[in-house]
Amino acid sequence: MILADKIIAERKKNGWSQEELAEKVGVSRQAVSKWEGAQTTPDLQKLLTLSEVFGVTSDYLLKDDMEDPDYIQSVVDDESIYRKVTMEEANEFLQLKKENAPKIALATMLCIMSPICLIMLAGLSELSNFPISEDAAGGIGMIVLLLFVAIACAIFILCGAKTKNYEFLEKERIDTEYGVTGMVQDRKKKYDAQYTRYNVLGTVTCICGVLPLFAIAIFPDKDIYGVVAVCILLMLEAIGVRFFVVSGTIQGSYDMLLQEGEYSIDEKKKSPLVSAVTTVYWLLATAIFFVSGFISKEWNYAGLIWPVAGILFPAVLAIVKAFDKKKD
Repeated sequence: MILADKIIAERKKNGWSQEELAEKVGVSRQAVSKWEGAQTTPDLQKLLTLSEVFGVTSDYLLKDDMEDPDYIQSVVDDESIYRKVTMEEANEFLQLKKENAPKIALATMLCIMSPICLIMLAGLSELSNFPISEDAAGGIGMIVLLLFVAIACAIFILCGAKTKNYEFLEKERIDTEYGVTGMVQDRKKKYDAQYTRYNVLGTVTCICGVLPLFAIAIFPDKDIYGVVAVCILLMLEAIGVRFFVVSGTIQGSYDMLLQEGEYSIDEKKKSPLVSAVTTVYWLLATAIFFVSGFISKEWNYAGLIWPVAGILFPAVLAIVKAFDKKKD
């Protein structure tokens, strides 16, 4: 039995598809297909990985005259198998993340700014000298809001599709090819100054976002100025978040390859509770925004949900992480 037939037999014995085997070995599905079709043969490193994955000796895979599987006495479990990352893959991943960072930041900004038109028109509709009814203001505002959200979702999906092949970096333990770690550490060190600068700018901008709310106290007619202040607040928060998203996305790409910070091996072993709570939290915030807005018709006040949710989110995240750590 030749190597190609043995790979097919062992894969089917374990109930894996070609794609599942490819993920375990750290290659593409096409590579597995070529191995099984005897078009190419795996290199020595991939052959050893196949031996570990199947739990058989490398002699069995290499020697055509060995028909019966020669199993390894102590089968290596899945957790001891590291996904190999080559220099080419590392460079491509870092480049994709760098290109996606401003796009993801733009999509995030669109989500935060989406209610601005609705809030502003709702406020202007209450003025007697402004030619727009409350219903028209609500309709136009909702159209703009949904367009902004739709564009943001499209950007998120497109960016996610580009890095789909590298999702394993967030969840699986990896082993990098010689020179990858040094290259990533060097790039991260060079980016440190910009990372700090972006975080400072983001923090200052977000803090300054609340200043317009205090500034309206000097105006006698606070209604329309209050609406304008909320819109300015959302604009400044969106700009501040942009700095955080760009710097965080690029910094996160380095941490993924170095398995540091929230992408360390210990963090990868933890339950997906934090991710689940994050998703539910923002979905709930969105639901509260729409429900409160439609019921009260006060969209300018409903828009305050976003900055409040943003301020409370770090606290919620800290509590969830503490609970998760205590449970472990």
